[in-house]
Amino acid sequence: MFQTIDATELQRLLDSGEAPRVVDVRTAGELAGGTIGGALHIELSTLPTRLSEFDSDTPLVVICHSGARSAQACAYLVERGFANACNLGGGIAGWVRAGLPLNGLSP
Repeated sequence: MFQTIDATELQRLLDSGEAPRVVDVRTAGELAGGTIGGALHIELSTLPTRLSEFDSDTPLVVICHSGARSAQACAYLVERGFANACNLGGGIAGWVRAGLPLNGLSP
C-alpha cells in the first residue's frame, strides 16, 4: 500500500531537508500549464521502461492532474518494491487550489 499526501504536506517536504523526488506522470500536452518545481516528467505509459532511473529506497511523490493516474503509478511502483512511493492527493489541481506555484520541468 502507498501513502497519499496533500499539497501542503508536499510543500513542507520540499521545503525541508528531506525533499522527495517528484515524478509527474501526465502527458506532454498536459505540462503546458506547468508542474511542481523540479519535477521529473515520466508519462504513465512509459513508467515501466524507466524504473531503472530510481533507487527503490528513494522517496517518490507521484503527481498527475487529479491524483487518479498517480495512484495507479504508486500501486505499480509498490508492487515492484518501491516502498517509499506517495501519491499527491488531488494532483496538480489540488496543488493550484492550495495556492502553490507551478514551475518548469527539471531536465
